[in-house]
Amino acid sequence: MAADVTGLAGFLYEFGLLKRYKRTGWLVAGVRDPESIAEHSFRAAVIAAIIAEMEGGNPERAAFMSLFHDTQETRVTDIPYIGKRYLKATSNVDVTADQVRGLPAEVAAMVGDAVEEYEEKATLEAVCARDADKLECLIQAVEYREQGHQNVQGWIDSSLAAITTETGKRLAEEALSTGTLDWVTRVLNGD
Repeated sequence: MAADVTGLAGFLYEFGLLKRYKRTGWLVAGVRDPESIAEHSFRAAVIAAIIAEMEGGNPERAAFMSLFHDTQETRVTDIPYIGKRYLKATSNVDVTADQVRGLPAEVAAMVGDAVEEYEEKATLEAVCARDADKLECLIQAVEYREQGHQNVQGWIDSSLAAITTETGKRLAEEALSTGTLDWVTRVLNGD
């Protein structure tokens, strides 16, 4: 049991890197202090739960997959799309298999199954989680644009084009037509 706990502690420390690693695409766009991978994954999980609920899926499963969808970046970092043109990437499923090697079998299966389901895109929940990843990127781009960053339109356009669920598309259109702080005005006005 002690070895299992030691392995799990290391696993948790490894995933803590996601709080420090920045999303590098935003650096390319000129954002000096972009969100971390963990920050992205948190909001993606919230969005995944919402989309899945609205689409008739299991919100907990969709959110769970979203929590693990970028955890491989502790090993391979967040490589911007332009960099991926020049690199032969190991699959996320294979990176995850290395990450969970030596962990208790039930934990390894839990994480590995979530990543595999996400990557296969075969379930409604996986589709919702993938849409959440793109919608979170779109929302973040809109926030950065409102903060004065000019070079984010490509992220908005590519994210919008990748969203497939009706709920995801409707949420994206709403996000594009709503100011990022409009909700504050509604709250203050008692709406």
